[in-house]
Amino acid sequence: MTKSEIIFWSKLKSSQLGHKFRRQHGIGKYIVDFYCSELSLIIEIDGDVHGFDSNIIKDKDRQKFIESLGFTVLRYTNEEVKQNINGVVEDLIRKIKK
Repeated sequence: MTKSEIIFWSKLKSSQLGHKFRRQHGIGKYIVDFYCSELSLIIEIDGDVHGFDSNIIKDKDRQKFIESLGFTVLRYTNEEVKQNINGVVEDLIRKIKK
């Protein structure tokens, strides 16, 4: 896991948000960063490499496939997690409650 994923996982593990999350979970041919089966929710923590044109296309295809299976995909950047983990967690809680 990246440093940002470790920080984020520290807020998810042990059902701290009221839901069980897994990390590095396989969905089809893909490995997602964080997965909650109860919510049909995938959370991706994206580093700088995801900003390259070739990776943007791959990420869109990957997300389209995952969403076609009925999952919701949320994305946060490494920088958001490192600089504002509390804001990221608050945003996630708001989205879970919807």
